[in-house]
Amino acid sequence: MVDVTVMGAGVFGLSVAWACAARGARVRVIDPNGVGAGSSGGLVGALAPHTPENWNEKKAFQFESLIMAEAFWAEVELVGGVSPGYARTGRLQPIPTARSLDSARARAVTAVPLWQSKASWRVIDVAEAGAWAPLSPTGYLIHDTLSARMRPRGAAAALAAAVKARGGEIVISGLREGKIVWATGWQGLMSLSKDMGRLIGNGVKGQSALLRLPRANLPQIFADTVHIVPHEDGTVAIGSTSEREFEDPSATDDQLDMVLARAVAAVPSLESSMVIERWAGVRPRAKSRAPILGVHPLRNDEFIANGGFKIGFGMAPKVGQVMADLVLEDRDEIPSDFKLTTLL
Repeated sequence: MVDVTVMGAGVFGLSVAWACAARGARVRVIDPNGVGAGSSGGLVGALAPHTPENWNEKKAFQFESLIMAEAFWAEVELVGGVSPGYARTGRLQPIPTARSLDSARARAVTAVPLWQSKASWRVIDVAEAGAWAPLSPTGYLIHDTLSARMRPRGAAAALAAAVKARGGEIVISGLREGKIVWATGWQGLMSLSKDMGRLIGNGVKGQSALLRLPRANLPQIFADTVHIVPHEDGTVAIGSTSEREFEDPSATDDQLDMVLARAVAAVPSLESSMVIERWAGVRPRAKSRAPILGVHPLRNDEFIANGGFKIGFGMAPKVGQVMADLVLEDRDEIPSDFKLTTLL
């Protein structure tokens, strides 16, 4: 008999399972497709914050999670023996216009209290960033020290190993026992929408690519809506598209070619790098664009942790914590904006 059954071995499901197992609960994770088979098995791994202004529950939750991340992933690696590829290497963003330069400087001021001096948001000259600097029409960049990177597949594998090291099971089929947590990705949101008789969430396809290029200790870049993320294994990930309509969830096409072209336009040194993998998958997006966390509206002793969309890995440490609070201790610390009732 287990205490908690988690349906889904993506980053939300595994983070909840890890948080529960770390508190001594007996955990079983069930996913017929295996660990990180959905969007959690992607390439990019950009853990980036919202802008430090117009503060709200979602931004505060994400900030806390990003601050928790270093200790969280270090413990996961220590217990399970598998590296998630985590590093808080920061991020560079080009500033295209004089107006956006003014906004960036204003945000540098508001970042001090909002980020509690635990990370910085600065405007710097491109020369300060060196040869890795993206092209910037104004000659200035935003440099933040809160952004981090990880290998999504490595992080999913690290969580799975840590859950097992704490005595948990990860299986492709099995009995649902104890408290049930549904973390079943975009298909789960579609199924929940059907059960509720209204749109709760759906899937948004994303395409990304991996380049062979050793830039391991350099900051990630966000330019022209494209993430350029150096990883510790001598690769750089590029992504991604956002496709509301699609026929084949796993197919890549010319839309990815356009993303790669925008990346090269921002960082010309990428042009000669070899593309070693092209990937596509579907990310779970709630109607509210915030994660859905909390009690299942239709079933007793069942819960939902879904809707990570583009920020699932960044939210994961805090999601695991608050879901374990709720499932194991009946203590609800979940922001109201994340609850399903906001969509009903």
